[in-house]
Amino acid sequence: MLAERTGLFKYSDTVAAWSAAKAAAVSAEQVIDLTAEEIRSDLAPMAREGTIIAINRSVNRNTETGAPTKLREAIARRISSETGQQWSMDEVAVTSGSKHALFNAAMVLLNPGDEVLIPVPHWTFPAQVLLAGGVPIFIETRDSNYVPKPSDLAAAVTSKTKAIVVNPPNNPTGTIYDCETLTEIAQLAAQRDLWIVFDESYGTFAHAPHTHYAIVSAAPAARHRTLIANSFSKSLALTGWQIGYLAAPQSVINAALALQRDTGCNPDVNSQHALLHHLESSDDVFEQTLQRHVSEAQTLGLSILSTLKSIPKPAAQGGFQHYLDIKGWRQSTKGPRPEFNADDVVNVLLMDAGSRQLRARSLAIQTGSGSPMGLTLARSTGLRLSNTWH
Repeated sequence: MLAERTGLFKYSDTVAAWSAAKAAAVSAEQVIDLTAEEIRSDLAPMAREGTIIAINRSVNRNTETGAPTKLREAIARRISSETGQQWSMDEVAVTSGSKHALFNAAMVLLNPGDEVLIPVPHWTFPAQVLLAGGVPIFIETRDSNYVPKPSDLAAAVTSKTKAIVVNPPNNPTGTIYDCETLTEIAQLAAQRDLWIVFDESYGTFAHAPHTHYAIVSAAPAARHRTLIANSFSKSLALTGWQIGYLAAPQSVINAALALQRDTGCNPDVNSQHALLHHLESSDDVFEQTLQRHVSEAQTLGLSILSTLKSIPKPAAQGGFQHYLDIKGWRQSTKGPRPEFNADDVVNVLLMDAGSRQLRARSLAIQTGSGSPMGLTLARSTGLRLSNTWH
């Protein structure tokens, strides 16, 4: 008999989409998989150099929990520069990515029954709240351009509310919160004595004219009740290296480190050395180039999506995502309209792409085309959206 908490472990929708794309690629010539939220980029030069140095020095031992002093100091300096407030190494714990940071936050903050306000759409934090025995309370944002109304947050607060999750640029909508909204959220947290869990993993990717603000910059008085979760997976395109951090008051970090000693311990030691070398030795040229690359991709994506009918162009103010509102498309279709969700949409697209490629192969054979022509036709046809989706 398994523990009851295993019922809280749901199969990841992202992993399911990734698996579906891989399966479709087996029977199709080409499928573009956008499920992993990764930047196609070379490794940051100083991160590569730091790894090579560590390997050449035969670095193969564990570091202290939460990372060595030098790395925590370097991250503290970076946070100080980004927020305009002074942070110390004692307020930083290095984690295996932002999920690890958020898990630690949930485990050290929540008692069974504690409620956490989470604007929707959301990323992974509800599962971690449940694992910690807490109760996620979802706040609808679709009628306010995916920005939670402070009045809605206030109305949802009860005697059991312990924290508010703030995630700009939001995953998956890409929405950025302005300073006024952040300040009002901070004021609410102060009035009701709530923690703020501020996930800014996509903070370096704000697309002009929008600007990302740290909540402790917009509302400095909120710092003593704010936990910042961040990851270098996005800002340095180090997805597979699994390194991020939790920044918070020292009492929170002490508790998180105590938890981490008996769970995840530390990120890979080579990732630690690579990041430290980058923070100590690199200028911001690589990161600026990466940001420009993502912004150009965002512009191209919006240009393509603007040709769709019945689907409004997404805001995509920050991050990597284009969050599509397809209810208008569904309303324009004929016949019965059964309940459907994003998984159904993905499955239809994958099946449609596969059928088009099969028709393309058939056409190539019938016309006597050689392999190159048939392959090109199959690829180009398979990547188009079906007319029924326009």
